[in-house]
Amino acid sequence: MQLTPARLFRSLVLATGLALAVTPATAPAQGLFAPAITVDEMVITQYEIDQRAQMLTLLNAPGNPAELAREQLIDDRLRLLAAREAGIEPSEQEILDGMEEFAGRAELSREEFITELARGGVAEETFRDFIRAGTAWRTLVQGRFAQRAQVSPDEIDRALAGAGGGSDVRVLLSELIMPMTPQNAEEVRARAARISQLTSLAEFSAEARRYSATATRGAGGRLPWRELTDLPPQLRPLLLGLAPGEVTDPLPIPGAIALFQLRDIEETGYTPAEIAAVEYAAYYMPGGRSPETLAKARVLAERVDRCDDLYGVAKGQPENVLDRGTLPPAEIPTDIAYELSKLDPGEVSTALTRSDGQTLVFLMLCGRTAAVSEEADRAEVEMGLRNRRVGALADAYLAQLRANARIVEK
Repeated sequence: MQLTPARLFRSLVLATGLALAVTPATAPAQGLFAPAITVDEMVITQYEIDQRAQMLTLLNAPGNPAELAREQLIDDRLRLLAAREAGIEPSEQEILDGMEEFAGRAELSREEFITELARGGVAEETFRDFIRAGTAWRTLVQGRFAQRAQVSPDEIDRALAGAGGGSDVRVLLSELIMPMTPQNAEEVRARAARISQLTSLAEFSAEARRYSATATRGAGGRLPWRELTDLPPQLRPLLLGLAPGEVTDPLPIPGAIALFQLRDIEETGYTPAEIAAVEYAAYYMPGGRSPETLAKARVLAERVDRCDDLYGVAKGQPENVLDRGTLPPAEIPTDIAYELSKLDPGEVSTALTRSDGQTLVFLMLCGRTAAVSEEADRAEVEMGLRNRRVGALADAYLAQLRANARIVEK
């Protein structure tokens, strides 16, 4: 059984606001258990950093796992301490329930999830502490900020009136997606780390021509202007954090590593409609990116004009060779969502693989459904506004805690 990277990434995104945390503990001041960071009187060891980084790697979290682990663990100490000072300490049952709920997002039981983490070198206690701190922080911020996060009827009305809109920002990107198998994983990761440091448009394009597996390879990975709202939600904040010429940290996706270079960004003054759902079909072809399979995919692309045509192609084959679904953009696996963002209905992408590169994904966009404000549920809008307000207050509180703390990195 394998962890599903996209579902686990969504779980990680949901959980990071609740804090990935470990309990402060004393340890022998040697080797992995020597203090690597102190936050006031609390110690973070190298072992904890390594464990967090490995967990982030298994969850396919974007960014540099080692750097992200250090930052998260510092925040975790502050979150957990604040909760304890408020008299909040999750019970054993709350922790077990939290572990079960988190594992369920990956369609695994708690025991199965722990087993998969262990196979990847992550201890059960790391997962347990992750849930403990997340539960404590959530309880703290809800109790502290719930009354300040009340939403008025006028605010709900304004949100509903603007529900059909989105960002007025568009970006000019270059992409580089390198297939990765167990045999070449170390080489590809090292190459991706090197490319992520580039700031030259010409140098990045040269690397894309040499290594990228996408259809834009011949153009040096260059893409046309794209509305920010067309891109996967997980990718948007990463791109907004770049200056022109900069490259994202390597982003692990199933069977590959992706990098994106920001070439330009601008405000358009145009507000595109928000997409409520995307319908797509994925037909899985054995052989990966071999010349023979890619040739078959090109022939197939000429034969099919719409998603319904793929039912005839898959007839007589196992049911799992064809997936078709309609999902909100935030629930679509990041790599699939990114490829779909480049397509019009009826168009096809063959840039992705599964099963360690042994299966080619023949991906077709069936259609997009725009959000309709008249059908919006007031209760859902109110909850969304309240949660965002609580989140903003919690982020400001954490920033205050961090500013007041004495943090020393060894």
